[in-house]
Amino acid sequence: MRMDPLALVPELCLLLGAVVTLLSGSWLPRHRQWIAGLLAGSALAASLTAAAVLAAGPDRTVYAGTYALDGATDAARVIVPAAALLVLALSAGRVRGDRRESEFSVLVLLASLGSVLLAGASDLLVLAVAYLLASISLYALVGWGRDQNGAEAALKVYLLGALFGITMLLGVAFLYGLGGATAYAALADGLAGAPAGALAAGTVTLLAGLLFKAGAIPAHFWVPDAAAGATVPAAAFLTTVPKIGALIALYRVLTILPGAALDWRLLVAALAAASMTLGNLAAFAQTDPRRLLGYSTISQVGYLLMAVAVAARPDALRSLLFYLAAYAVTNLGAFAVVAALPALRTLRSYSGLGSHHPWLTGALVVCLLGLVGTPPTAVFIGKLTVFSATWSGAMPWLVAVAALNTLASLFYYLRWIAPAVTPGSHGPAGAGAAADHWAGGTAVAAAAATLVLGAGAGLVLPSLSDVLTR
Repeated sequence: MRMDPLALVPELCLLLGAVVTLLSGSWLPRHRQWIAGLLAGSALAASLTAAAVLAAGPDRTVYAGTYALDGATDAARVIVPAAALLVLALSAGRVRGDRRESEFSVLVLLASLGSVLLAGASDLLVLAVAYLLASISLYALVGWGRDQNGAEAALKVYLLGALFGITMLLGVAFLYGLGGATAYAALADGLAGAPAGALAAGTVTLLAGLLFKAGAIPAHFWVPDAAAGATVPAAAFLTTVPKIGALIALYRVLTILPGAALDWRLLVAALAAASMTLGNLAAFAQTDPRRLLGYSTISQVGYLLMAVAVAARPDALRSLLFYLAAYAVTNLGAFAVVAALPALRTLRSYSGLGSHHPWLTGALVVCLLGLVGTPPTAVFIGKLTVFSATWSGAMPWLVAVAALNTLASLFYYLRWIAPAVTPGSHGPAGAGAAADHWAGGTAVAAAAATLVLGAGAGLVLPSLSDVLTR
């Protein structure tokens, strides 16, 4: 077995950061709990820095081929800590002074570690462990607010997570029995002669857990309820970070399956079309911005799954990684606006926001139009590259469905934007209430980042890898 602990420095930074944050939070008085949050932020920054340094190394696997160090893992190591840092920044005002302030940071670190491990897993057992680590932290994070809505959302996420987790473990057992191995490299050879029916059963059950983490159909039921019931910072995290690890893991595990025995590409394409269509249609009638963003994130998973459906194409992985980065910063920016004005619980209550908070309104417009896929935002480039890869992958029907869904999504995003930017409109809840400075600053920074990432796509895209290692 090849032992290379230095290769896992980014993951170790997250783990040690969680331990140090938990211990420091246990001993610090409540008015100094911010020190624990600072330690958590430092751990995320250290992980991000180590990932950037190690990205220059060669692609390889470590620990008997159970963990892959390649371009996809490098991207997850960068995107996940960066997104978690944004979540900690937008949560500063909400968690400050809470007696469980440090626990929020610990849960963010552990869930981030689970997401990174999901992305790098090259063995079914590592995949299962990473799923459990990411899921258990998420359950606690959803219920962190300790109110009735949070408890109900946490229970729903827990029950569905347990169900799909058990189903996923059943898939692991199925594929191990068929392939005689759990490492992806050996499994790819072992599954070549497997019966098609048994292989289909093992694949579908294995995918159940990853679809739950991604918030895609048919494992999407928890997303809108959790987004509305959890605290806004927790909702921002759970609709963003788990998707990064889950979709890369999905891409990685599907590429080892023999295409001759099972047409998994058509299955993923159908799930992509269903996710984007249902998410958009359900978002039409939403009046709560959190539930709207919850259904929005289901539709975004549909677009992301398009890249997975054409995973055999050389540009599919690159487009997926860029779209994940673009989606993360844009979705967190939209949630940061909601976090900055927590009293505004309906779309109508945002009326007149532009008169009172022009910077926040600008960030909201950029992020919502970014989620639609409007140039020059980063999501526009992400969608463009995913659509291009899907078209080249002989699935023009899926591109047509995605284009229609993109057009339809403009309607419900404009339902939010229009009252906010209309001069002279005033909502019943008072859009002139003071904004949370931490969340407001994060929203503006995220909106700026999505524009910068979109403008710099020409430099970022060539630096992303199109090769997976196993």
